[in-house]
Amino acid sequence: MVYSEDYRDLGNLRLKMIAAAPFLHDGGFESKHRYFMDAANASDKIAVIDTKEGKLVKLVSVGNVPHPGRGANFVDPQFGPVWATGHLGDETISLIGTDPEKHPDNAWKVVQELKMPGAGNL
Repeated sequence: MVYSEDYRDLGNLRLKMIAAAPFLHDGGFESKHRYFMDAANASDKIAVIDTKEGKLVKLVSVGNVPHPGRGANFVDPQFGPVWATGHLGDETISLIGTDPEKHPDNAWKVVQELKMPGAGNL
């Protein structure tokens, strides 16, 4: 469950609960700061939360025990803007496409897995 608070009207705060995958752990925003990418490490998913609309966009299946910290954003020459997470349970880094407007075919799915010499993050 993701708890979202709308601070636009401080006199009328509303807490919104958004159903997602169990055991959300940590995460961060994609490069445009609209979508929050939250790791559910017990279910090997990344929950993509649209903070403007206040809803779950997608649960993305990734490797074993995602552990992104805040994640890493960069523009991949082939896939466009991506968000990256390492994993504690396997030796990969998953790249998830994050641009539904200019790269809709790559948005909210793993576009590439990079094989690493060991598990974890930098």
